[in-house]
Amino acid sequence: MKFFQIILQIAVLYGFFLTGKWLQLTFGLMIPGSIIGMLLFFIVLLSGLFPTQWFERGSELLLSHMPFMFLPVTVGVLNYLSFFQGKGLLLIFVVLLSTLIVMVCSAYVGQTMVQRKERQN
Repeated sequence: MKFFQIILQIAVLYGFFLTGKWLQLTFGLMIPGSIIGMLLFFIVLLSGLFPTQWFERGSELLLSHMPFMFLPVTVGVLNYLSFFQGKGLLLIFVVLLSTLIVMVCSAYVGQTMVQRKERQN
């Protein structure tokens, strides 16, 4: 039963991805379909149509395997080494800045979630 529940949850998440991709292609949007699908999923979760508990197991499985999903992208960057040559300092700056932004945003979201949880208790 747990296996089918996880498969169904991942299928619904994939459905949001496909919907976003379809919207992007249909309307010629410059935003990637995956981002549109994520925004749609976020809106649905905020509206309360689907409780977050419905997606816990499937999303936990996907998150546990996420590092493997970055391998093709990392290997793909190797095809563009000539593009990055001579831009070492700029690349280091961009990596450090983006890391800082991710850390600040993650801390803010985490703090907000903790405060919300404390108010509920």
